[in-house]
Amino acid sequence: MLVGSGLAAVVPTAAAIDGFFITPHRLVTTTHPFGEAAGSAASIRLAQVTDLHMTRMGSLHETLLERLHEARPDIVVLTGDLIERAACREGLEDFLGELPDTPTFAVLGNWEYWSGLPVEGYRRLFDDHSVELLVNRSVAFTTGGRTIRITGLDDLAAGRPDPEAALADAEPCPHHLLLAHCPASRDACPLPAAQRPSLILSGHTHGGQIAPFGLAVVRPWGSGPYVAGWYREGGPPLYVCRGIGTSLMPVRIGATPELAIFDWSVS
Repeated sequence: MLVGSGLAAVVPTAAAIDGFFITPHRLVTTTHPFGEAAGSAASIRLAQVTDLHMTRMGSLHETLLERLHEARPDIVVLTGDLIERAACREGLEDFLGELPDTPTFAVLGNWEYWSGLPVEGYRRLFDDHSVELLVNRSVAFTTGGRTIRITGLDDLAAGRPDPEAALADAEPCPHHLLLAHCPASRDACPLPAAQRPSLILSGHTHGGQIAPFGLAVVRPWGSGPYVAGWYREGGPPLYVCRGIGTSLMPVRIGATPELAIFDWSVS
């Protein structure tokens, strides 16, 4: 009985220590070959950073920046919830200033709207650091003779996503990347069949943030049926990145911070 009682006390304590002090400060880099000729030399490398929820630059962000520079991506995409309060803008500026000298595109998340900093404030901030903000807008990106279309939807939870406006005057492209902070956008805001995305990148869920044994206890509205990783059935391929930071509580259990790298075969 004494042994059993001791274990009953130790296990939750160990989980709490890990959840508050260890896992939130670790960073996992995941790499994903994508496309019909995955693994070929003719690929575009994308790095996805999402859900920083940063207040100031810390060791985790320094590690993230080091990994980004080491990855040498062709494109960096920022998929929302970078800060929670306008007062944290300085920390975000520091982070953006250290990004690789690489074309970078961003979309807004719910916390950008709730932070108190107007959308135009984010637009100016991103412009100052050569980051292109896509709010219901599409652009074409070409490197090495290979082209992809990048479409950014406004946030599902706090903004006004408009697929029709996002694709206005956009020519169909066989390689089409959709950025949408909330993964439920895949079902709630489908693009027309002629402009079907080849790949959707989202965040928002934090992989559940508190997900013991991989079971998400709570997910925010806008998650839909999605938690983390790949979803290939029932619609365009979707990847939900666990992101970097935490929200509401500074704890992560079973949901290690993630930098996601995609090597997209584009002919």
